Amino acid sequence: MSQKREMTVWNQRFSILKQPIASVLNQHLIDYPTPSNLSYWWGFGSLASICLVIQIVTDIFLAMHYTPHVDLAFNSVEHIIRHVEGGWLLRYMHANGASMFFIVVYLHMFRGLYYASYSSPREFVRCIGVVIFLLMILTAFIGYVLPWGQMSFWGATVITSLASAIPVGGFSVDNVTLNRFFSLHYLLPFILVGASVLHLAALLQYGSNNPLGVHAEMDKIAFYPYFYVKYLVGWVSFAIFFSVWIFYAPNVLGHPDNYIPANPMSTPAHIVPEWYFLPVYAILRSIPDKAGGVAAIALVSICLLALPFMKSLYVCSSSFRPIYQGLFWLLLADHCLLGWIGCHPVEPPFATIGQISPLLFFLFFAILPLLGLVGRGIPHSYTDEPVAEKDPIVCDTNTPHFLE
Repeated sequence: MSQKREMTVWNQRFSILKQPIASVLNQHLIDYPTPSNLSYWWGFGSLASICLVIQIVTDIFLAMHYTPHVDLAFNSVEHIIRHVEGGWLLRYMHANGASMFFIVVYLHMFRGLYYASYSSPREFVRCIGVVIFLLMILTAFIGYVLPWGQMSFWGATVITSLASAIPVGGFSVDNVTLNRFFSLHYLLPFILVGASVLHLAALLQYGSNNPLGVHAEMDKIAFYPYFYVKYLVGWVSFAIFFSVWIFYAPNVLGHPDNYIPANPMSTPAHIVPEWYFLPVYAILRSIPDKAGGVAAIALVSICLLALPFMKSLYVCSSSFRPIYQGLFWLLLADHCLLGWIGCHPVEPPFATIGQISPLLFFLFFAILPLLGLVGRGIPHSYTDEPVAEKDPIVCDTNTPHFLE
Protein backbone atom coordinates (compact mmCIF):
# COMPACT_ATOMS: atom_id res chain seq x y z
CA MET A 1 0.00 0.00 0.00
CA SER A 2 2.84 2.36 0.90
CA GLN A 3 4.68 1.48 -2.30
CA LYS A 4 1.55 2.17 -4.37
CA ARG A 5 1.10 5.52 -2.66
CA GLU A 6 4.72 6.44 -3.35
CA MET A 7 4.24 5.57 -7.04
CA THR A 8 1.15 7.78 -7.14
CA VAL A 9 3.05 10.71 -5.64
CA TRP A 10 5.93 10.06 -8.06
CA ASN A 11 3.57 10.10 -11.06
CA GLN A 12 1.94 13.31 -9.90
CA ARG A 13 5.28 15.05 -9.40
CA PHE A 14 6.89 13.98 -12.68
CA SER A 15 3.83 13.85 -14.94
CA ILE A 16 4.20 16.11 -17.99
CA LEU A 17 0.74 17.55 -17.36
CA LYS A 18 1.77 18.57 -13.83
CA GLN A 19 4.71 20.71 -14.97
CA PRO A 20 4.22 24.52 -14.82
CA ILE A 21 3.67 25.31 -18.51
CA ALA A 22 1.92 22.04 -19.33
CA SER A 23 -0.40 22.37 -16.36
CA VAL A 24 -1.49 25.83 -17.53
CA LEU A 25 -2.17 24.48 -21.03
CA ASN A 26 -4.00 21.49 -19.56
CA GLN A 27 -6.11 23.74 -17.35
CA HIS A 28 -7.08 26.20 -20.08
CA LEU A 29 -7.07 24.14 -23.30
CA ILE A 30 -7.87 20.55 -22.28
CA ASP A 31 -9.81 20.44 -19.02
CA TYR A 32 -11.25 23.91 -19.47
CA PRO A 33 -14.99 23.90 -18.55
CA THR A 34 -16.96 24.88 -21.65
CA PRO A 35 -20.73 25.36 -22.13
CA SER A 36 -22.05 22.11 -23.53
CA ASN A 37 -24.32 23.72 -26.12
CA LEU A 38 -21.70 25.61 -28.16
CA SER A 39 -22.37 25.28 -31.89
CA TYR A 40 -20.01 25.19 -34.87
CA TRP A 41 -20.20 29.00 -35.02
CA TRP A 42 -17.90 29.11 -31.99
CA GLY A 43 -15.10 27.46 -33.99
CA PHE A 44 -14.20 30.52 -36.06
CA GLY A 45 -11.97 31.89 -33.31
CA SER A 46 -9.68 28.86 -33.57
CA LEU A 47 -9.80 29.12 -37.37
CA ALA A 48 -8.64 32.73 -37.11
CA SER A 49 -5.64 31.54 -35.09
CA ILE A 50 -4.82 28.99 -37.78
CA CYS A 51 -5.03 31.70 -40.44
CA LEU A 52 -2.68 33.94 -38.44
CA VAL A 53 -0.11 31.13 -38.17
CA ILE A 54 -0.34 30.48 -41.93
CA GLN A 55 0.17 34.17 -42.70
CA ILE A 56 3.21 34.46 -40.42
CA VAL A 57 4.91 31.31 -41.73
CA THR A 58 4.38 32.21 -45.41
CA ASP A 59 5.38 35.82 -44.67
CA ILE A 60 8.75 34.71 -43.28
CA PHE A 61 9.60 32.62 -46.34
CA LEU A 62 8.36 35.23 -48.81
CA ALA A 63 10.47 37.90 -47.09
CA MET A 64 13.59 35.83 -47.87
CA HIS A 65 13.09 36.47 -51.60
CA TYR A 66 11.29 39.82 -51.67
CA THR A 67 13.17 43.03 -52.50
CA PRO A 68 11.63 46.23 -51.04
CA HIS A 69 12.67 48.58 -53.84
CA VAL A 70 10.40 50.38 -56.31
CA ASP A 71 12.45 49.12 -59.27
CA LEU A 72 12.68 45.51 -58.07
CA ALA A 73 9.62 44.77 -55.91
CA PHE A 74 7.25 43.76 -58.72
CA ASN A 75 9.88 41.59 -60.43
CA SER A 76 10.85 39.96 -57.13
CA VAL A 77 7.25 38.83 -56.61
CA GLU A 78 7.17 37.41 -60.15
CA HIS A 79 10.50 35.72 -59.45
CA ILE A 80 9.01 34.05 -56.36
CA ILE A 81 6.09 32.71 -58.38
CA ARG A 82 8.04 31.56 -61.43
CA HIS A 83 11.53 30.53 -60.27
CA VAL A 84 11.58 29.79 -56.53
CA GLU A 85 10.87 26.15 -55.69
CA GLY A 86 7.35 26.10 -54.24
CA GLY A 87 7.25 29.89 -54.43
CA TRP A 88 3.92 29.92 -56.25
CA LEU A 89 2.36 27.99 -53.37
CA LEU A 90 3.77 30.38 -50.77
CA ARG A 91 2.63 33.41 -52.73
CA TYR A 92 -0.92 32.15 -53.31
CA MET A 93 -1.26 30.85 -49.76
CA HIS A 94 -0.28 34.27 -48.42
CA ALA A 95 -2.40 36.30 -50.85
CA ASN A 96 -5.52 34.14 -50.53
CA GLY A 97 -4.79 33.52 -46.86
CA ALA A 98 -5.45 37.20 -46.18
CA SER A 99 -8.91 36.82 -47.72
CA MET A 100 -9.56 33.63 -45.75
CA PHE A 101 -8.42 35.41 -42.58
CA PHE A 102 -10.92 38.22 -43.10
CA ILE A 103 -13.73 35.81 -44.02
CA VAL A 104 -13.18 33.91 -40.77
CA VAL A 105 -12.87 37.07 -38.67
CA TYR A 106 -15.98 38.67 -40.23
CA LEU A 107 -17.98 35.51 -39.43
CA HIS A 108 -16.50 35.49 -35.93
CA MET A 109 -17.49 39.12 -35.37
CA PHE A 110 -21.02 38.78 -36.73
CA ARG A 111 -21.53 35.63 -34.65
CA GLY A 112 -20.55 37.68 -31.62
CA LEU A 113 -23.04 40.38 -32.64
CA TYR A 114 -25.87 37.90 -33.22
CA TYR A 115 -25.45 36.16 -29.86
CA ALA A 116 -24.37 39.36 -28.07
CA SER A 117 -21.14 37.74 -26.89
CA TYR A 118 -19.83 41.23 -26.18
CA SER A 119 -22.12 41.75 -23.17
CA SER A 120 -21.05 41.69 -19.52
CA PRO A 121 -18.71 40.35 -18.26
CA ARG A 122 -16.84 40.06 -21.58
CA GLU A 123 -16.31 43.76 -22.33
CA PHE A 124 -12.53 43.40 -22.28
CA VAL A 125 -12.67 40.41 -24.63
CA ARG A 126 -14.63 42.46 -27.15
CA CYS A 127 -12.38 45.52 -26.92
CA ILE A 128 -9.25 43.47 -27.55
CA GLY A 129 -11.03 41.82 -30.48
CA VAL A 130 -11.74 45.23 -32.03
CA VAL A 131 -8.07 46.20 -31.59
CA ILE A 132 -7.07 42.96 -33.34
CA PHE A 133 -9.45 43.75 -36.21
CA LEU A 134 -7.99 47.24 -36.63
CA LEU A 135 -4.45 45.81 -36.60
CA MET A 136 -5.53 43.31 -39.23
CA ILE A 137 -6.80 46.07 -41.50
CA LEU A 138 -3.55 48.01 -41.11
CA THR A 139 -1.38 44.94 -41.71
CA ALA A 140 -3.39 43.84 -44.74
CA PHE A 141 -3.29 47.30 -46.31
CA ILE A 142 0.48 47.55 -45.88
CA GLY A 143 0.91 44.07 -47.34
CA TYR A 144 -1.32 44.95 -50.28
CA VAL A 145 1.13 47.71 -51.26
CA LEU A 146 4.23 45.47 -51.27
CA PRO A 147 3.71 43.72 -54.68
CA TRP A 148 3.99 47.22 -56.19
CA GLY A 149 1.38 46.62 -58.86
CA GLN A 150 -0.68 49.36 -60.44
CA MET A 151 -3.63 49.01 -58.06
CA SER A 152 -1.34 48.60 -55.04
CA PHE A 153 0.49 51.83 -55.81
CA TRP A 154 -2.61 53.93 -56.39
CA GLY A 155 -4.42 52.41 -53.43
CA ALA A 156 -1.47 53.42 -51.25
CA THR A 157 -1.51 56.90 -52.79
CA VAL A 158 -5.18 57.40 -51.93
CA ILE A 159 -4.99 56.06 -48.37
CA THR A 160 -1.71 57.71 -47.35
CA SER A 161 -3.05 61.05 -48.58
CA LEU A 162 -5.63 60.78 -45.76
CA ALA A 163 -2.84 60.64 -43.20
CA SER A 164 -0.72 63.43 -44.60
CA ALA A 165 0.32 64.46 -41.09
CA ILE A 166 1.94 61.07 -40.43
CA PRO A 167 5.50 60.65 -41.83
CA VAL A 168 4.98 57.58 -44.03
CA GLY A 169 7.59 58.64 -46.55
CA GLY A 170 8.41 61.55 -48.79
CA PHE A 171 6.02 63.84 -50.63
CA SER A 172 4.58 60.84 -52.48
CA VAL A 173 4.50 57.05 -52.26
CA ASP A 174 8.04 56.09 -53.21
CA ASN A 175 10.97 53.91 -52.20
CA VAL A 176 11.05 55.22 -48.62
CA THR A 177 7.38 54.38 -48.16
CA LEU A 178 7.85 50.88 -49.58
CA ASN A 179 10.77 50.14 -47.24
CA ARG A 180 8.87 51.31 -44.18
CA PHE A 181 5.77 49.38 -45.20
CA PHE A 182 7.86 46.22 -45.62
CA SER A 183 9.32 46.63 -42.12
CA LEU A 184 5.90 47.24 -40.57
CA HIS A 185 4.31 44.35 -42.45
CA TYR A 186 6.93 42.02 -41.01
CA LEU A 187 6.49 43.41 -37.47
CA LEU A 188 2.72 43.82 -37.10
CA PRO A 189 1.79 40.09 -37.34
CA PHE A 190 3.83 39.42 -34.17
CA ILE A 191 1.97 42.25 -32.43
CA LEU A 192 -1.21 40.53 -33.62
CA VAL A 193 -0.02 37.34 -31.92
CA GLY A 194 0.43 39.20 -28.63
CA ALA A 195 -3.01 40.80 -28.91
CA SER A 196 -4.53 37.39 -29.76
CA VAL A 197 -2.96 35.86 -26.64
CA LEU A 198 -4.51 38.64 -24.54
CA HIS A 199 -7.84 38.04 -26.30
CA LEU A 200 -7.69 34.33 -25.49
CA ALA A 201 -6.59 34.97 -21.90
CA ALA A 202 -9.51 37.34 -21.35
CA LEU A 203 -11.90 34.78 -22.84
CA LEU A 204 -10.59 32.05 -20.55
CA GLN A 205 -10.90 34.41 -17.60
CA TYR A 206 -14.57 35.27 -18.16
CA GLY A 207 -15.75 32.19 -20.06
CA SER A 208 -17.52 31.72 -23.37
CA ASN A 209 -21.01 32.84 -24.20
CA ASN A 210 -23.50 30.23 -25.41
CA PRO A 211 -26.27 30.10 -28.05
CA LEU A 212 -29.00 30.56 -25.43
CA GLY A 213 -27.36 33.76 -24.27
CA VAL A 214 -27.90 33.08 -20.56
CA HIS A 215 -25.27 33.08 -17.83
CA ALA A 216 -24.83 29.36 -17.17
CA GLU A 217 -22.31 27.96 -14.68
CA MET A 218 -23.43 24.38 -14.24
CA ASP A 219 -23.98 22.85 -17.68
CA LYS A 220 -20.33 22.65 -18.74
CA ILE A 221 -18.03 19.91 -20.03
CA ALA A 222 -14.29 19.57 -20.63
CA PHE A 223 -13.01 21.22 -23.80
CA TYR A 224 -11.12 18.04 -24.74
CA PRO A 225 -12.10 15.75 -26.41
CA TYR A 226 -15.61 17.00 -27.14
CA PHE A 227 -14.95 20.36 -28.72
CA TYR A 228 -11.62 19.39 -30.26
CA VAL A 229 -13.46 16.79 -32.30
CA LYS A 230 -16.29 19.21 -33.08
CA TYR A 231 -13.93 21.97 -34.20
CA LEU A 232 -11.89 19.46 -36.20
CA VAL A 233 -14.84 19.25 -38.60
CA GLY A 234 -14.59 22.98 -39.14
CA TRP A 235 -10.80 22.86 -39.56
CA VAL A 236 -11.02 20.17 -42.25
CA SER A 237 -13.85 21.99 -44.05
CA PHE A 238 -11.81 25.20 -43.97
CA ALA A 239 -8.74 23.40 -45.35
CA ILE A 240 -10.81 22.11 -48.29
CA PHE A 241 -12.32 25.55 -48.92
CA PHE A 242 -8.90 27.21 -48.73
CA SER A 243 -7.35 24.63 -51.05
CA VAL A 244 -9.98 25.24 -53.73
CA TRP A 245 -9.00 28.91 -53.91
CA ILE A 246 -5.25 28.18 -53.91
CA PHE A 247 -5.21 25.45 -56.55
CA TYR A 248 -8.20 26.32 -58.78
CA ALA A 249 -8.80 30.08 -58.48
CA PRO A 250 -5.67 31.70 -57.02
CA ASN A 251 -6.17 35.08 -58.75
CA VAL A 252 -9.95 35.49 -58.56
CA LEU A 253 -9.92 37.48 -55.32
CA GLY A 254 -7.25 39.89 -56.60
CA HIS A 255 -7.52 42.76 -59.08
CA PRO A 256 -6.19 42.23 -62.65
CA ASP A 257 -4.47 45.64 -62.64
CA ASN A 258 -2.17 44.45 -59.88
CA TYR A 259 -0.38 42.30 -62.46
CA ILE A 260 0.72 45.51 -64.16
CA PRO A 261 3.87 47.17 -62.71
CA ALA A 262 3.16 50.39 -60.82
CA ASN A 263 3.19 53.46 -63.04
CA PRO A 264 2.93 56.85 -61.28
CA MET A 265 2.22 58.53 -64.64
CA SER A 266 -0.90 56.45 -65.39
CA THR A 267 -3.90 56.63 -63.05
CA PRO A 268 -6.42 53.74 -63.25
CA ALA A 269 -9.93 54.68 -64.32
CA HIS A 270 -11.31 53.33 -61.03
CA ILE A 271 -9.26 52.58 -57.92
CA VAL A 272 -10.62 49.51 -56.12
CA PRO A 273 -9.02 48.04 -52.97
CA GLU A 274 -9.20 44.40 -51.95
CA TRP A 275 -12.72 43.10 -51.26
CA TYR A 276 -12.29 43.04 -47.47
CA PHE A 277 -11.58 46.80 -47.49
CA LEU A 278 -14.65 47.67 -49.57
CA PRO A 279 -17.17 48.40 -46.73
CA VAL A 280 -14.68 50.69 -44.97
CA TYR A 281 -13.71 52.27 -48.30
CA ALA A 282 -17.37 52.95 -49.11
CA ILE A 283 -17.86 54.75 -45.77
CA LEU A 284 -14.63 56.67 -46.29
CA ARG A 285 -15.62 58.08 -49.67
CA SER A 286 -19.29 58.63 -48.77
CA ILE A 287 -18.29 62.03 -47.36
CA PRO A 288 -16.74 64.39 -49.94
CA ASP A 289 -14.56 66.09 -47.31
CA LYS A 290 -11.31 64.25 -46.53
CA ALA A 291 -11.43 65.03 -42.81
CA GLY A 292 -15.07 64.00 -42.66
CA GLY A 293 -14.29 60.62 -44.22
CA VAL A 294 -11.51 59.97 -41.73
CA ALA A 295 -13.85 61.02 -38.90
CA ALA A 296 -16.48 58.54 -40.17
CA ILE A 297 -13.94 55.70 -40.06
CA ALA A 298 -12.93 56.74 -36.54
CA LEU A 299 -16.61 56.71 -35.57
CA VAL A 300 -16.92 53.12 -36.81
CA SER A 301 -14.09 52.10 -34.48
CA ILE A 302 -15.67 53.99 -31.58
CA CYS A 303 -19.03 52.29 -32.16
CA LEU A 304 -17.40 48.84 -32.15
CA LEU A 305 -15.49 49.63 -28.96
CA ALA A 306 -18.52 51.17 -27.20
CA LEU A 307 -20.82 48.24 -28.03
CA PRO A 308 -20.03 46.16 -24.89
CA PHE A 309 -20.80 49.07 -22.59
CA MET A 310 -24.36 49.56 -23.80
CA LYS A 311 -27.12 48.29 -21.52
CA SER A 312 -27.73 44.57 -22.06
CA LEU A 313 -30.49 42.12 -21.25
CA TYR A 314 -30.08 38.98 -19.17
CA VAL A 315 -30.87 36.83 -22.21
CA CYS A 316 -28.67 38.17 -25.01
CA SER A 317 -29.30 35.66 -27.79
CA SER A 318 -31.14 36.98 -30.85
CA SER A 319 -33.24 33.82 -30.80
CA PHE A 320 -35.32 35.41 -28.01
CA ARG A 321 -35.03 39.04 -29.13
CA PRO A 322 -36.95 39.45 -32.41
CA ILE A 323 -36.39 43.21 -32.72
CA TYR A 324 -32.64 42.88 -32.23
CA GLN A 325 -32.59 39.93 -34.61
CA GLY A 326 -34.25 42.00 -37.32
CA LEU A 327 -31.80 44.85 -36.77
CA PHE A 328 -28.90 42.41 -36.97
CA TRP A 329 -29.97 41.09 -40.38
CA LEU A 330 -30.45 44.66 -41.60
CA LEU A 331 -26.92 45.47 -40.43
CA LEU A 332 -25.54 42.43 -42.24
CA ALA A 333 -27.40 43.37 -45.44
CA ASP A 334 -26.13 46.94 -45.15
CA HIS A 335 -22.56 45.69 -44.68
CA CYS A 336 -22.86 43.66 -47.90
CA LEU A 337 -24.38 46.68 -49.65
CA LEU A 338 -21.43 48.83 -48.56
CA GLY A 339 -19.06 46.24 -50.00
CA TRP A 340 -20.95 46.27 -53.29
CA ILE A 341 -20.97 50.08 -53.42
CA GLY A 342 -17.23 50.22 -52.68
CA CYS A 343 -16.34 48.42 -55.89
CA HIS A 344 -18.33 50.82 -58.11
CA PRO A 345 -17.31 54.28 -59.32
CA VAL A 346 -18.56 57.41 -57.58
CA GLU A 347 -21.41 58.24 -59.95
CA PRO A 348 -25.23 58.03 -59.84
CA PRO A 349 -26.89 55.97 -58.51
CA PHE A 350 -23.94 54.47 -56.59
CA ALA A 351 -22.98 57.79 -55.01
CA THR A 352 -26.46 58.30 -53.55
CA ILE A 353 -26.70 54.73 -52.25
CA GLY A 354 -23.18 55.06 -50.85
CA GLN A 355 -24.24 58.07 -48.77
CA ILE A 356 -27.39 56.40 -47.41
CA SER A 357 -25.80 53.05 -46.48
CA PRO A 358 -23.39 54.45 -43.84
CA LEU A 359 -26.33 56.19 -42.16
CA LEU A 360 -28.08 52.82 -41.78
CA PHE A 361 -24.86 51.36 -40.37
CA PHE A 362 -24.58 54.02 -37.66
CA LEU A 363 -28.35 53.88 -37.03
CA PHE A 364 -27.94 50.30 -35.75
CA PHE A 365 -25.55 51.45 -33.02
CA ALA A 366 -27.79 54.43 -32.21
CA ILE A 367 -30.87 52.23 -31.68
CA LEU A 368 -29.08 49.47 -29.75
CA PRO A 369 -28.89 51.31 -26.39
CA LEU A 370 -32.64 51.95 -26.57
CA LEU A 371 -33.32 48.21 -26.82
CA GLY A 372 -31.41 47.67 -23.59
CA LEU A 373 -33.86 49.94 -21.77
CA VAL A 374 -36.74 47.59 -22.66
CA GLY A 375 -36.80 44.23 -20.88
CA ARG A 376 -35.06 42.76 -17.90
CA GLY A 377 -31.43 43.80 -17.31
CA ILE A 378 -28.51 41.63 -16.28
CA PRO A 379 -28.97 40.49 -12.66
CA HIS A 380 -26.42 40.83 -9.88
CA SER A 381 -25.18 37.27 -10.48
CA TYR A 382 -22.69 38.80 -12.93
CA THR A 383 -21.12 40.80 -10.13
CA ASP A 384 -19.76 40.04 -6.69
CA GLU A 385 -22.96 41.25 -5.05
CA PRO A 386 -25.46 38.68 -3.76
CA VAL A 387 -28.70 38.27 -5.63
CA ALA A 388 -31.67 39.85 -3.88
CA GLU A 389 -34.78 37.76 -3.34
CA LYS A 390 -36.86 40.30 -5.22
CA ASP A 391 -34.63 39.83 -8.29
CA PRO A 392 -34.46 36.07 -8.83
CA ILE A 393 -32.57 34.52 -11.72
CA VAL A 394 -35.11 33.29 -14.25
CA CYS A 395 -33.99 30.81 -16.88
CA ASP A 396 -37.37 30.27 -18.53
CA THR A 397 -36.77 31.71 -22.00
CA ASN A 398 -40.49 31.66 -22.82
CA THR A 399 -41.40 34.46 -20.43
CA PRO A 400 -42.35 37.65 -22.29
CA HIS A 401 -40.04 40.04 -20.39
CA PHE A 402 -37.08 38.65 -22.29
CA LEU A 403 -38.37 40.25 -25.47
CA GLU A 404 -37.86 43.87 -26.47
